[in-house]
Amino acid sequence: MESLELEQLVKKVLLEKLAEQKEVPTKTTTQGAKSGVFDTVDEAVQAAVIAQNCYKEKSLEERRNVVKAIREALYPEIETIATRAVAETGMGNVTDKILKNTLAIEKTPGVEDLYTEVATGDNGMTLYELSPYGVIGAVAPSTNPTETLICNSIGMLAAGNAVFYSPHPGAKNISLWLIEKLNTIVRDSCGIDNLIVTVAKPSIQAAQEMMNHPKVPLLVITGGPGVVLQAMQSGKKVIGAGAGNPPSIVDETANIEKAAADIVDGASFDHNILCIAEKSVVAVDSIADFLLFQMEKNGALHVTNPSDIQKLEKVAVTDKGVTNKKLVGKSATEILKEAGIACDFTPRLIIVETEKSHPFATVELLMPIVPVVRVPDFDEALEVAIELEQGLHHTATMHSQNISRLNKAARDMQTSIFVKNGPSFAGLGFRGEGSTTFTIATPTGEGTTTARHFARRRRCVLTDGFSIR
Repeated sequence: MESLELEQLVKKVLLEKLAEQKEVPTKTTTQGAKSGVFDTVDEAVQAAVIAQNCYKEKSLEERRNVVKAIREALYPEIETIATRAVAETGMGNVTDKILKNTLAIEKTPGVEDLYTEVATGDNGMTLYELSPYGVIGAVAPSTNPTETLICNSIGMLAAGNAVFYSPHPGAKNISLWLIEKLNTIVRDSCGIDNLIVTVAKPSIQAAQEMMNHPKVPLLVITGGPGVVLQAMQSGKKVIGAGAGNPPSIVDETANIEKAAADIVDGASFDHNILCIAEKSVVAVDSIADFLLFQMEKNGALHVTNPSDIQKLEKVAVTDKGVTNKKLVGKSATEILKEAGIACDFTPRLIIVETEKSHPFATVELLMPIVPVVRVPDFDEALEVAIELEQGLHHTATMHSQNISRLNKAARDMQTSIFVKNGPSFAGLGFRGEGSTTFTIATPTGEGTTTARHFARRRRCVLTDGFSIR
């Protein structure tokens, strides 16, 4: 056999072997784990470190396949996920949770969100690219547990990371079930186990240990202000999703029928547990009566009796001036029953006229009770809305046909999400354009987070080359 023929034969055999190896992914498993669930935080994090060291060698196309696998495998489970979440947490409703989980699966950006920037000139070329952090430590809430897990898993793995989840104990069972399922889907897709991990007994102590673990460089916290503050004291980079108290301005130029329908849709959605949902309405006096009438036509119960308003306040707000956690995410019917108020239909929302200082306006209730505050004109409406939003820079909505007013409100309120002439959830891409997220990082400034926020921006410089202008 000629040497050239021998060389070609050897090359052919080697290429065939390499192709076989590519088709069969290498499994990386850690002893002691059951589908990503470990006994201790350290065991889980160490396993995730091993997994991420393998995952970072995968191609972008393989990451795309992981994201695709998550989307395809979770579609048939959406109703089960929604039903189990409501059954365990007692918050929200199955119909709206189906929509929210579908939104997380369909509209959470993947690898396509990792854009590259480039600068060229006489001195060469500089690339800015997004690379993984490693193992991300993430806290998930009880209000939107499954949506947050799905959304963050897609974004974090698209960016090349592994993730340790610290789910809320109030959503422990559904969270552990979903984390196991997500880890299994990912393992079956890319052959790497333990890219999504947690502990068998989620707790505040476990979350604290995760925050302080030396192998966790980035914390992503979707929860209340207390846990965000605790994470920020860790000395690590934190993406923190804080509280919100979104007002909705309605001026005299608005399409009142549409405004009323949009506000009722947004404020009643999943019983108002979304942090972006309308928590108050500030209406110009000349259209306030018609707005209230139209909100009633869209399924809201207008409570006007002062005695009934007091009953509502007594059950919704505690003596300490905070929301009654027992009623968070409950339906309007359940809240009315708790307050001893009769109603001859099934209302979607409870609306009450109040002053701007009323607890219903100043406290983030997370339940379908929305105060309506009257003001004489747009200028005062904006002032009141800014006051009610409390400088949280989270979300606001406005209904108006006056472009200058819409622009002024958006500029002055400086919220992460500002929705014009639509329901609040349009800001998440539902009945609105753009991607979705369930981690809206207002305290730390990232706003609506996607895969690019879970990646480290790196600069790579080549001198004296690749500028062809």
